[in-house]
Amino acid sequence: MSASDTFVIAGGGLAGAKATEALREQGFDGRIVLAAEEDIRPEERPPLSKDYLQGKAERDTIFVHSPDWYDASRVELLLGTTVTGIDRGRREVTLSGGGHLGYGKLLLATGSIPRRLPLPGTDSGGVLYLRWVEDSDRIRDTFTTASRVLIIGAGWIGLEVAAAARLAGVEVTILEAAELPLLHALGPQVAPVFADLHRQHGVDLRLGVRVAEITVSGGKATGARLADGTRIGADAVIAGIGAAPQTRLAEEAGLDVRDGIVTDASLRTSDPAIYAAGDIASAFHPLLGRHIRVEHWANALHQPQTAARAMLGQAAIYDRVPYFYTDQYDLGMEYAGYAGPGGYDRVIFRGDAGKREFIAFWMSGARVVAGMNVNIWDVNDAIQDLIRSGQPADPARLADPAVPLDEVTATHDRRSS
Repeated sequence: MSASDTFVIAGGGLAGAKATEALREQGFDGRIVLAAEEDIRPEERPPLSKDYLQGKAERDTIFVHSPDWYDASRVELLLGTTVTGIDRGRREVTLSGGGHLGYGKLLLATGSIPRRLPLPGTDSGGVLYLRWVEDSDRIRDTFTTASRVLIIGAGWIGLEVAAAARLAGVEVTILEAAELPLLHALGPQVAPVFADLHRQHGVDLRLGVRVAEITVSGGKATGARLADGTRIGADAVIAGIGAAPQTRLAEEAGLDVRDGIVTDASLRTSDPAIYAAGDIASAFHPLLGRHIRVEHWANALHQPQTAARAMLGQAAIYDRVPYFYTDQYDLGMEYAGYAGPGGYDRVIFRGDAGKREFIAFWMSGARVVAGMNVNIWDVNDAIQDLIRSGQPADPARLADPAVPLDEVTATHDRRSS
């Protein structure tokens, strides 16, 4: 089989695994090689900070495919193997073992890695990060022996790990540089919901603080010292300060990289033979009219279908409304849309935020650009329809639980009058 009949996928996470599946489902009969950095078959990441971390899900449930799926689908799964270089002229990749592999099309799905704490003491024992299932295992084991853990960072991972720790009976302190948890993601109107949630569950949440160092004794982390001299003791330190897209391959290959690998709406990079999907893709989004990079499960799940069609020469556009979810204690939430800092003018609440049963709508002018349903279910599709429509919405009708979500737009008002 020639190199032109070989499709190589770099990255053994959800995006890479779903790409192999999509290629076979869409009729590709050539050779598929999946190079997976880890030593176990591709896994899904959300359970690692949610059900699996809490002991509610078995290990087998985290994998994308069964052990025999890859052989049955004629996918060459190279475990413990990374793509270390790309020769675009020769259409060839170099593998970590030193071998070379020609490709007709190449999909980059290398995902992101946790950002390392830029602090003294970071490399000591007892400083934990969460990416692979082994990391989740280590953190869960820590919950069985530790009486107090220190979490640095109040983003989604930090808060989900905090919830798991509290459910395990472990005392938790969270240190966050911003004035609220999730401030960048949710803004000052909605972020207090999560601050209240964790404090009500006994978390010592310290906001607007700067960590100076991880304190260490006998080679093991014992907590942290803040810039103001405050010392906080802990049996383990868990870092959750965000993730960085693994774009080194693309940069060294001369692809366009700006906060991720830049692609068009078909997930094609600046090289027509190379595509990108998942956390690393800064893809043009037709609905939003600009490039966005989304580090959430839904992108890794759905983008590979578009990439696979495009790799096969079919018309394909990725225009799904961005989506993610979280479960913390008794709070379940779904978020749809894209409303980063400066991307909205106000937030409209429907329901009771104090009871954590509400929908929040982020508005830019008269348009809803994002919506989040908290402990209210079977409404996210309607929220996505509202975002996708681009129709002006009446804030009073948005805020009224008695008004169905498909009747909140100005267009509906004109039809009704």
